[in-house]
Amino acid sequence: RDWGIFFVNVDAILGSCSSSQDMRHQQLSWRKLYQKISQLGSVNCLRLAVVDDNLLLPTPRASHCLNFVSDCLVLFGGGYEGGRHLDDAWVAYIGNEFRMVPRWQKINSGTPSGRFGHSCAVVGETLVLFGGINDHGIRQNDTWLGHVLRDEIFGIELSWMLLHVGSVAPPPRGAHAGCCVNDKRMIIHGGIGLDGHRLNDTWLFDLSEGLESTTWSQIITYLSPPARSGHTLTCIGSTRMVLFGGRGVGYEVLNDVWLLDIREEYAEWIQLLYNLPSIPRGVPPPRVGHSATLILGGKILIYGGEDSYRRRKNDFWVLDVNAIPSERMRSDTVDTQLLSKKMWKRLKAKGHQPDCRSFHRACADHSGCYVYVFGGMVDGILRPGEVIGLRFDGELFLVELGLHQ
Repeated sequence: RDWGIFFVNVDAILGSCSSSQDMRHQQLSWRKLYQKISQLGSVNCLRLAVVDDNLLLPTPRASHCLNFVSDCLVLFGGGYEGGRHLDDAWVAYIGNEFRMVPRWQKINSGTPSGRFGHSCAVVGETLVLFGGINDHGIRQNDTWLGHVLRDEIFGIELSWMLLHVGSVAPPPRGAHAGCCVNDKRMIIHGGIGLDGHRLNDTWLFDLSEGLESTTWSQIITYLSPPARSGHTLTCIGSTRMVLFGGRGVGYEVLNDVWLLDIREEYAEWIQLLYNLPSIPRGVPPPRVGHSATLILGGKILIYGGEDSYRRRKNDFWVLDVNAIPSERMRSDTVDTQLLSKKMWKRLKAKGHQPDCRSFHRACADHSGCYVYVFGGMVDGILRPGEVIGLRFDGELFLVELGLHQ
């Protein structure tokens, strides 16, 4: 089985995932660790509340980007009240103090222009930001590289560089999905284009030859997911990534699952789970604006989102594509409902569970045991003419895998 990018020393994993001091020195075999991950049934949620009123904090927001790189959380952009964009960047050093309330540091210059609905993936130790929408509704297709520098004297610095990628680039868009693959490339899919129509194209950004020869190229496949926005794309290791959910061209909200496999000789989209007319027990309902984060064991942690009635959610699910043998992925005789139940598992949430939210962002630390959740749209004050109240959130939550329960 592919353990993704978190294939490291067992003791290091258990040290970082331990929820009590006495567990830090307990040694388990790979077999035991695999068993615990396979039986994962819960997560523990912790609200990282700031008690010092003098600390500077990021503005509440949604449709921003949040990444874990160089032992730091990096936050950029997003949307706020009235459809306004934000152009600020924030960095917080985490190191090994996963449960400590981070001290955010604002980066005041050299950031990309304001936007929301952009994508930002960690490629190696580099942030690659693409596209998004500004508060005039203009879609972008610029590509930026970001680097975090830690200095004992100057503290943390975040530098951004606009890339000139030539004449070939994805059309402008926002609300698309993107992820890193092989620590050298980034994939984006779909989103909302210039004319407001949803897209279904797939593009690859290649950094393997260095900064002087970065290129965009479109990936053409025989089959591809229907056009959508607000979906997620998550690399599960090697050359494979998983697409889930989103909003389709008819504004319907989806819960289909697709696998994209990119190899040297070809690329292929495989539809694993279809949109079912009735949702069986043990399968998440359709959603858009959720988060999908790779965790330890090559699994994907799905959290939150909203349905077609804009009802926001706070449920946690694990999606395990590796539960299905590769030869059965291409079979036309597989029972779809049975397949769905094998791949999905709902987790219990313990501790301080976050409010229902959508268009938040989440990222995992290097161990894959801790997931940080920031911002999003949550239920708020009901205004005249509104069916559901709305407010933008600015809280940070830590979600721990329940491996020691």
